[in-house]
Amino acid sequence: MLRRNSFRLPRHPASVGLARRRVRDHLADWGHGPDDPALADAVLLVSELATNVVRHGPLLEREFEVAVTALADGSCLIEVSDEGRVEPRLRVVGESEETGRGLHLVENIAAAWGVWARGRHGKTVWALVLAH
Repeated sequence: MLRRNSFRLPRHPASVGLARRRVRDHLADWGHGPDDPALADAVLLVSELATNVVRHGPLLEREFEVAVTALADGSCLIEVSDEGRVEPRLRVVGESEETGRGLHLVENIAAAWGVWARGRHGKTVWALVLAH
């Protein structure tokens, strides 16, 4: 069975925590227990992707969309969409830099991740978390 939920949030720093809570709640409702590593990974990934939108998204954009899909095998797909057309890229980060590591985290935690172009409607950054 496939279960999906999506929601829109204001482009504001407080929305990152709300995105984490909503994804955690949805996955818990769909059978992921509090000690499930896939749940923890999904929550961390949505936090990183939502933070990228809040920090780097289009200045005039008021909202962004988060979607979480629970797959039959216990895996889940996280999607964060915004109106920006610039694709996020991994970058070299120095030891003394305090930011810029989010996509490296995504790269190391997700089984796969990428970007889907949405034409004039921006992009969706997605990450797949496998069941453990």
